[in-house]
Amino acid sequence: MEKYGVIVIGAGHAGVEAALASARLGISTLLLCTDVRSVANMPCNPSIGGTAKGHLVREVDALGGQMGLTADRALLQIKQLNLTKGPAVYSLRGQEDKALYHALMLEEIGAQQNLTLREAEAAKLLVEDGVVSGVELADGERIGCEAVILATGVYLNSRIITGDEIKTQGPSGLKGANLLTDSLVWLGLPMRRFKTGTPARIYRDSIDFSKMQAEWGGATDRFSFMSPTSVFEEEPCYLTYTNAETHRIIEENIARSPLYNGTISGIGPRYCPSIETKVMRFRDKERHQVFIEPEGPASEEMYIQGMSTSLPRDVQEKMYRTIPGLENCRFAKYGYAIEYDCLDPLSLKATLESKLIGGLFCAGQFNGSSGYEEAAAQGIIAGINAATRILGREALVLRRDQAYIGVLIDDLVTKGTNEPYRMMTSRAEHRIMLRQDNADMRLTPIGREIGLVSDARYERLLFKKQQMGCVFAVKDRAADREGSKKLLQKTGEEISERTPTLAELCRRPAVTAADIAPLLGFDVDSEALEAAVIEIKYEGYIKKELAAVNEQKRLESKLIPSDFDYSAISALRLEAREKLTLIRPANLGQASRISGVSPADIAVLIVALRGTSA
Repeated sequence: MEKYGVIVIGAGHAGVEAALASARLGISTLLLCTDVRSVANMPCNPSIGGTAKGHLVREVDALGGQMGLTADRALLQIKQLNLTKGPAVYSLRGQEDKALYHALMLEEIGAQQNLTLREAEAAKLLVEDGVVSGVELADGERIGCEAVILATGVYLNSRIITGDEIKTQGPSGLKGANLLTDSLVWLGLPMRRFKTGTPARIYRDSIDFSKMQAEWGGATDRFSFMSPTSVFEEEPCYLTYTNAETHRIIEENIARSPLYNGTISGIGPRYCPSIETKVMRFRDKERHQVFIEPEGPASEEMYIQGMSTSLPRDVQEKMYRTIPGLENCRFAKYGYAIEYDCLDPLSLKATLESKLIGGLFCAGQFNGSSGYEEAAAQGIIAGINAATRILGREALVLRRDQAYIGVLIDDLVTKGTNEPYRMMTSRAEHRIMLRQDNADMRLTPIGREIGLVSDARYERLLFKKQQMGCVFAVKDRAADREGSKKLLQKTGEEISERTPTLAELCRRPAVTAADIAPLLGFDVDSEALEAAVIEIKYEGYIKKELAAVNEQKRLESKLIPSDFDYSAISALRLEAREKLTLIRPANLGQASRISGVSPADIAVLIVALRGTSA
């Protein structure tokens, strides 16, 4: 029997990051996909990043992952979101050439040592004594391994639904995976049914862009800390709106919507609803935004963001053509919904390893999340931990105060999700510490210790730290009197009689890193200066956050035995006993975040654990 260290099933954004991480750590890795066209495919919007999602891309990059590097090479435009808010919620979003992104990822996979890509469908997991031992393919071939990573995305028993037309296939017309779910159910994995959707693609030459508002990126930032500020030919997106006539057509045909007539049973994403859901849910809203996005400079297809739908084709044609600029649009592809099988993530450890089967790791939309970025974030962690299991090293679990990746995984495995999970900045209680600009400061040392961070990447971090140190060394120095006065006049800030220090200037709301640069008296790297000014600006808030983090660490350090008998603690409420027994948290911190477990239950648990340790 052919044998690998790790077999990754699925080559979407989770599978690619998992396979690359495993291979880069020296593990022989097999990456399986049903169709090579599915590798790092973007079946939905042709973009990377977005609010909170940009943080995840930066964190994957800081650990030594691939998404940010490839996204930067395939850019059509990039913008910084939330600039009117604080730096904690700044988020990059890049419009991508989806065909180039796919091609670049294929190139990266092909060049990676220890990694083999194979077009084949996995039919069954092979398990011996509760530990995964291999995979059986659809043709009956068996391949041995020491760990498996399930990153099947939306392909398991997938159904494409447009009106009353139902096809058993994967997204973008690709082949689905119809054999593996039965094996997973037989092994006892708790499966469920989710759904997502996508809008139509419209031919570029059938759109009247003069009736729309052009939207440009304009940012010079990049996702990867290693990417140069490259020059690329920027393509605009376009903004238009639905109207009363659009809404009337949807309402009149709502009984034909699979979402409303019972054809679709899977649960859809709350934060990315279909246009029919938006119209029916927000009846008082006169219009909804619609963004027209290019899928590539050579592509004639434009993605109609905001118009996700599974309505019949004739209804789609009518409603799209009510939108300014789309009156004469021609359809390249119609919108559709897709239903698929996925896992209840409460059955996973914080390492993303199954609680039921040793050596089985899970990542991406298979875990109930949505989005390319959430998938990649889980993928790199699953790849790292599958490799560390084989190498006999300590697994990587990122805390909620260390990374958005830590928040994402902790939410999934501790709280679970009843709908496709989407990352948002509001989910991170320590977001003032988890900014885009400091993802490398937080995570690159961890990636270096694991073995994923190259010498060049680590040297770049050390240079940034050195440059920031130069700024911190002079922050309490009085600024140049005339220079600071001109700056405060320009920003409309109050001018005091005493000359402010550089730190005091940094803390003025309207003052930016670019304003501080001329007052330093020496040259400094712009990226390092930006990070240093943000640290100084929010120093007081960060100190308060650190105090809260230390309290949480105290709870995280109190481990709970894996065989702890919660049913024997009568002082625990019944709901808490049931939830704790089901989820089996690793420590008190995780236990405190379980829905249905109250602070009073935690207090009881602390006392019970003292008795156990005694």
